[in-house]
Amino acid sequence: MGQQVRALYGASLSPDATAFAHLVDDGGYPRAVQRFLRGRRASSSRDVELPVAGPVTGVIHSADGHWLACEVAPEGGNRSQIWVVTTDPDDRMARRIDGEEHGTAELIGWDGTRVAAILTGEDGVGQSCLINPDDGVCTVLDRRSGGRLVDAWAGSSLIRVGPRGYHELIMLLGETEIALLPSDPGSTTAAGVILDDHHPRRIRYGPSGEESKLYFPANGGHGYVRALIRSDNGGEYARLLEVTVTEDGVSYIVVAERPHCDLDEFAVSDDLSSIALLWNLQGRSELQIVEYTDYTLTPPIPLPGPVAGELSISAGGSMVALTIEGPDMPRTVELVNPRSREWEPIDREPTQGPVIPGFSAASAPQAITARDGLSLNAWLYRPAPGNGTTGAVVYLHGGPEGQSRPGYNEIFARLVNDGITVLAPNVRGSGGFGRTFMHADDKEKRFAAIDDVADCVRFLVDNGLAEPERIACAGWSYGGYLTLAALTFHPQLFAAGVSICGMSDLGTFYRNTEPWIADAAYPKYGHPVNDRELLERLSPLRRVDALTAPLLVVHGANDTNVPVGESEQIVDALRRAGRDVSYLLFSDDGHGIAKRENRAALATAIKEWLNRAFATTPPGSPVPAGSTQSAPSPG
Repeated sequence: MGQQVRALYGASLSPDATAFAHLVDDGGYPRAVQRFLRGRRASSSRDVELPVAGPVTGVIHSADGHWLACEVAPEGGNRSQIWVVTTDPDDRMARRIDGEEHGTAELIGWDGTRVAAILTGEDGVGQSCLINPDDGVCTVLDRRSGGRLVDAWAGSSLIRVGPRGYHELIMLLGETEIALLPSDPGSTTAAGVILDDHHPRRIRYGPSGEESKLYFPANGGHGYVRALIRSDNGGEYARLLEVTVTEDGVSYIVVAERPHCDLDEFAVSDDLSSIALLWNLQGRSELQIVEYTDYTLTPPIPLPGPVAGELSISAGGSMVALTIEGPDMPRTVELVNPRSREWEPIDREPTQGPVIPGFSAASAPQAITARDGLSLNAWLYRPAPGNGTTGAVVYLHGGPEGQSRPGYNEIFARLVNDGITVLAPNVRGSGGFGRTFMHADDKEKRFAAIDDVADCVRFLVDNGLAEPERIACAGWSYGGYLTLAALTFHPQLFAAGVSICGMSDLGTFYRNTEPWIADAAYPKYGHPVNDRELLERLSPLRRVDALTAPLLVVHGANDTNVPVGESEQIVDALRRAGRDVSYLLFSDDGHGIAKRENRAALATAIKEWLNRAFATTPPGSPVPAGSTQSAPSPG
């Protein structure tokens, strides 16, 4: 199978920066590890042992440094549990605290010494809760369909409401529910942190803002509450806002923004001295620090790799942890002192895995012009000069609000090293390019996104990057759906296809997915009743007779996001039609195919499937006429 992958990611620093926890993916399911940086245990580590088989998907330190909370997905499914352990490596106790036997539990963070979580039952109604790790006693803050706890602190909480692409944040302050920003349909406000203020502040109020008075921190009562939030409300790109709530009203200021650039993430130190920012520049990451005492934005800190995420900052702002990756760099956790700007190596056993050679800081994304003139960003990975090229694949990300970025991808590396060119485009609807672009595939506009895939094929052919008869299409989740759609709306363009956990019929997807997933998807795909005809016309299963390319279909049996029936029904239909189709089912995995051995098997299966398809395509085979036709219009 080639070189084994080892990846580190998802770090959480202890408040005093003497230790941190992170996730390791190097065999079996990803697990949590606790590492010690200072003190008598310096340079030692321990695996966090949990009595449940499945990938650990998150680990977070408590604010007092005594606990680690872990989110784990049994058997790789989409329904998670929350477990806690102490940070004492000699204490082997592990306790499940969510009590959600039939739904799912999502770990959000900590409110002091209590775990902040969302417990969602089978009815799809989410409960935003605080759970005592000692005895499991649960305090419900909010209960609503589609509600999601974002942060809780000192008697206040932030709740995200609204469907995909239309998220808003509200603050719960005692019995009062407060809207934080003006109404701006189509904007997304989804991340926020309540600040731990201890001092009185003179704050302006009133219609003109000319009056001011002294307010004291609310701490669950009267006074003021401040929060930092990430939002594109009132703009095209996400920026950092500071919101202040008092009994006299709500006000906000812009803390940090950059033109033509989304704010991906932020993390604020407990002492409110520093804010770490990660910007998204056409797919690359950039790290900056805000000195919060005077709102000074420092120059960017150079990163060891092109893509970064999963920020964590120590209580005093002296250390920042983040995940770094690139096409030639499997995910790894790096630590940086934001004041000295020096990076600290933390792992004597480096990350490893197959890599794509030749990628550098100078590597830039490709610009593809769609048939309607819209510019699409794409990342191109080619075999090393002299190695030869057997074919090319257009690989489509999930979401649809996801983004193709120059991060690490084991599948890409194995394909490129085997002579297959990979084009990873950001078709309309992708995130990272502003809210207008993200909404450009909503509902009936999805036909244009399908045409974008065909225009990517034209880009490869016109630029001599691939022979027209040796181009495949592949994708995961929504990218799997878009692959099936491209194969049915533009069948003459593709020599093969690979759909991983993709939807084949949007109607059956709505009926069988988790109810909270269905409720959030209406503005993006359309309503299953009101837009039934549109969904039918967009569903590949309804056009299965047009699908002629050899197709590999992959799914995890425990997937409840895109249920396994979506793959089974397209496979059955193709087999009845006598088409060339292969089905790979992982019985011990879910939507993310998280188990290391399954990931390796998946990469090998895709490589072999594409090589087989390209080998059976005669060189110079004519491409049927009409290869650049558009998907049928929605009218």
